[in-house]
Amino acid sequence: MFKRKKNGGFTLIELVMVIVVLAILAVVAIPQFFDLSGEAEIAAEQGVIGGVRAGISAFQADALAGGGVAPGYPTTLEAPAHAVSTDCTTAAPCFTEVLGQGGITQDWATGAAANTYVGPTGTTYTYTPGNGAFQQ
Repeated sequence: MFKRKKNGGFTLIELVMVIVVLAILAVVAIPQFFDLSGEAEIAAEQGVIGGVRAGISAFQADALAGGGVAPGYPTTLEAPAHAVSTDCTTAAPCFTEVLGQGGITQDWATGAAANTYVGPTGTTYTYTPGNGAFQQ
């Protein structure tokens, strides 16, 4: 007797089930990828904040090393109280210098109040000259 070979392949139901499973996975995974750009913007903003804080600290440290007497923190990030030999000089203010290094000056704006800056995510940061704090 001759045995008939069964054709190997997938049935229509099996193909539909695979498509349904892939669709469910896509619905769950795609929103996770879209949120990555928002998280990247927040991380970039936090990096700038860290750079500005480091610039403020460098200004203070250089002022202490240069004259031995602390002249205080810069009165504003755009025009420090006095010129020093490092990054925070009146020719290249701290905030503009830090932003310029990252090429992202267009993403930041000066806030309505003095010593306030608005980041790309819309968060407003305030610089306090009395203690050198730069925070929300």
